[in-house]
Amino acid sequence: MYFEKATLDDLDTIIEILSDGRNQLAEAGVNQWQGDYPSRNQITEDIMNGSAYLFHADDKATVGAVAVVPSPDATYDTADATWLNTTEPYVVIHRVAIHSNHAGNGYATQLFEKIIDHIIRRHPEIKSIRIDTHADNMAMQHLIAKMQFERVGEMVGVYHQDDVCYVYEKLIK
Repeated sequence: MYFEKATLDDLDTIIEILSDGRNQLAEAGVNQWQGDYPSRNQITEDIMNGSAYLFHADDKATVGAVAVVPSPDATYDTADATWLNTTEPYVVIHRVAIHSNHAGNGYATQLFEKIIDHIIRRHPEIKSIRIDTHADNMAMQHLIAKMQFERVGEMVGVYHQDDVCYVYEKLIK
């Protein structure tokens, strides 16, 4: 599995992957991404800022998408969190999705492993990684814990009014 920075030519592919992710969440009864987030404008901004990535299987099939956003990230300004890293640069993993056509192959775990490895090897200035997910998204919570992130707090109403999201952080050593 490998990843590459997305370009504007990839916008529709990312939108398709995230829409499929929205549908997967709805089918699981998770009220995450069930509105206008993530929007086409948000994904365009991710691409323009160099934060959007596509993930490909070894056979070159596009299996997923993710945004890796550098600090500071205003999303966490209102979080009720006890951050592990309060002074050093961090990155945030946002908008993670593996297309349902590729579910069950361990790609989500591989995506996280590749991102974390890339940050450790190529960005020694980064001291932690942050991520959040909806309180009802048990699958993502399981994956985040598996990747040894620590739950450090929660946010309410950041993406949609009254939504509760759990916030996690992983120190990079």
